[in-house]
Amino acid sequence: MYNTAELIDKLKTETILSRDEYLHLIKNRGVIRERAAELAGSVRDGIYGKSIYIRGLIEFTNYCRNNCYYCGIRAGNDKADRYRLTPEEIIGCSDSGYELGFRTFVLQGGEDPYYSDDILSRVVRDIKGRHPDCAVTLSVGEKSYESYRKLRNAGADRYLLRHETVNREHYGMLHPDNMSWDNRMQCLRNLKELGFQTGAGFMVGSPGQTEEDLADELLFLKELKPEMVGIGPFIPHQDTPFGKETAGSAELTLFLLSLIRLTLPDVLLPATTALGTIDPMGREKGILSGANVLMPNLSPVNVRGKYLLYDNKICTGEEAAQCIECLKGRVRKIGYEIVTDRGDHKDCG
Repeated sequence: MYNTAELIDKLKTETILSRDEYLHLIKNRGVIRERAAELAGSVRDGIYGKSIYIRGLIEFTNYCRNNCYYCGIRAGNDKADRYRLTPEEIIGCSDSGYELGFRTFVLQGGEDPYYSDDILSRVVRDIKGRHPDCAVTLSVGEKSYESYRKLRNAGADRYLLRHETVNREHYGMLHPDNMSWDNRMQCLRNLKELGFQTGAGFMVGSPGQTEEDLADELLFLKELKPEMVGIGPFIPHQDTPFGKETAGSAELTLFLLSLIRLTLPDVLLPATTALGTIDPMGREKGILSGANVLMPNLSPVNVRGKYLLYDNKICTGEEAAQCIECLKGRVRKIGYEIVTDRGDHKDCG
């Protein structure tokens, strides 16, 4: 029905495919995987060059009010060793990261009501005041329009909110009844409206996910046009309802990275820690498949092993300086260079 090679070339030139065409590529990726990665890398290099942007990840709380079935810090996991960083500790992480060359900080945590809008706003203002040449990204889940507005007014530049799945029924399989697919989608629209550089994303291979769902994900991303997209393989956590489920595929994740780059040529696209966890060379392979962002951890070493969304997470014991030097060498070996830069989306710099 379709010529696979012609489809991938069409995607590079038109960035518009139908659901059936995306599905054909996903089902027949074995014969086109290398070509897709080559084209995705070429598109990325044409826009961003050989630069790989780093984000300093500060995981500041592993308390969460939600009970997502796949997540190791879910409220129902009574085995999780909970912690919270003080505002001063969060700001201290950014100071240390700045000295290491980071110019974007990602403040990530569970949906923890302890951190009010006022507390988070003060942290954002303090980081921006101390480091005005830096960007601050937040990843703290679903909030009201007014809360997002306050955080935006405080100086937050970007917001990451994975939608997890574009399929409403699949969302219900992954989350308890008190969580709403409609609200998650409205949050993404609100973030875009408020002028955040907005990040969406999904797990690859989550329980119940189909290849048809993945084709729909690509259509959704094309319509939403987020500035950032974060995807990674589903990795089970032993203390969750999905603890015995099969992990997602690194191979399929890499192919989808290439399709996302070709669908959204300007997108900021991380090679995630989850990808590096499931494949020791996953982050390098991610870059070679079209990714251009890495997110080393700036959290204090004594809490890194507590922020476990999934099992066997890498780099939980490394000092930030050790981690960044390791990444620089690994990236250089594949022909790319980690740069000291905010790394804005090309339309938002």
